[in-house]
Amino acid sequence: MGGIPWWAWIVAAGMLALAEMVVPGAYLMWIALGAAITAIAAGATGMILEGQLAVFAISTSVSCLSGYFVYRALVPMMDRNGGVPLNAPQRSMIGAHGTVCDAFVNGRGKVRIGDTVWLADGPDLAEGAPVVVSSVRGTRLDVTRQDAGGEPRPAMRGA
Repeated sequence: MGGIPWWAWIVAAGMLALAEMVVPGAYLMWIALGAAITAIAAGATGMILEGQLAVFAISTSVSCLSGYFVYRALVPMMDRNGGVPLNAPQRSMIGAHGTVCDAFVNGRGKVRIGDTVWLADGPDLAEGAPVVVSSVRGTRLDVTRQDAGGEPRPAMRGA
């Protein structure tokens, strides 16, 4: 019994790659890569159907596992639980420098970072004191006093 022709695996890989563009997610390209590898193996060796299916299963599994590590490397801000903070631009504010515009009393005050005034928590500071954002909680910043000689950086990427 023969196997599936090598060109049929190429067609399947192409259809999966095209479907990747319209289907949400990013997993069909790894299956398409498995089909392409199977096409190469089937064309080079002329293997039977069972061998082709085994190569497809193994190559797809390896490519999907490789894709997992590729995405982990390309998305360094990925949370430990796998969630990607797509709509969390405030995370880029950590380490940004600003100044106190409303003195801190009992650990609460307001800081100006760039052209925006934020509610903030931190040590009691006088108005005009330089601060650095240490974390973000909702719409409130946690700040610390800026060390002397600290290099200012923009609040947002591209700013």
